[in-house]
Parts: sequence; C-alpha cells; structure tokens
Amino acid sequence: MGTVEHFEHTADVGFRVRAGDLTDLFRTAAEGLFDYIVVNRAQVRAAETETVSLQADTPGDLLIDWLNELIFRCETTHRLYTRFELTLSEDGRDLQATIAGEPIDRERHVLDHEVKAVTQHGASLTLDGADWVAELILDI
Repeated sequence: MGTVEHFEHTADVGFRVRAGDLTDLFRTAAEGLFDYIVVNRAQVRAAETETVSLQADTPGDLLIDWLNELIFRCETTHRLYTRFELTLSEDGRDLQATIAGEPIDRERHVLDHEVKAVTQHGASLTLDGADWVAELILDI
C-alpha cells in the first residue's frame, strides 16, 4: 500500500504520493484525495458503484485526469467515494476503474476541504528506485 503526505505550497496544498507500482499509486492518490476532502472516509459506504474509463498521452497526465474526474463527480453529483478498483494498461496511459461511494450525508460525513482541481503546474511522476512518486498541487 502506498503513502500520501501533504506539503506546503503557496495558497494551495502539495500532495506527494509514493507506491510500489502505478496501479497502487493511482489508488492511493484517490484515497488520499478523499481523505483530504472528508475527515472520516471510513464512514463513507461503498453503497453504489460507477465505472470510469480514461486515456491520456502520458501516465502523469492520466493521473491528473483521474483525480480531476473524481473531483468532478464529487462536486457535480454530491457524492463521496471510498473504494477504487482499477486497472492500468501496461504503458500507463489507459485506465479502467470501478469506484464506490454514496451521496454526501452531512449527518455522518465530516467534510474538511473543498478541492477545485489538481493542477498541471508543479505536477511530476517519477520512478525513484523501486517506487513511483507523484507530486501534485491541489487547487483549494
């Protein structure tokens, strides 16, 4: 399982994700994003599923598109997600996922931060030894 940490960035928040493979990195990034949006993600039920299919020119672009798709769905459908099952193509440019969550319930869900988008500015995805590391900036 990968790790997520936040770092200081002017007016926004930095987001560093580390994992042993790209699939784990994409899953960990999604979990970390929703851990930032809702304090108690463990209380979000995986009641309903949705599918996501994305393609991009590079794995780094795909990661940004993936997270922005999740933010878009959260904002437009007023849903939170907690489970992310995904498959990446061998070249890391195609993603097929099933995401699970439920409508926001203000009685149970403690919302923490509103995230507008993951920006292209300052984004990187690199292989560091045996681990993949992504650094992203969240526009809040």
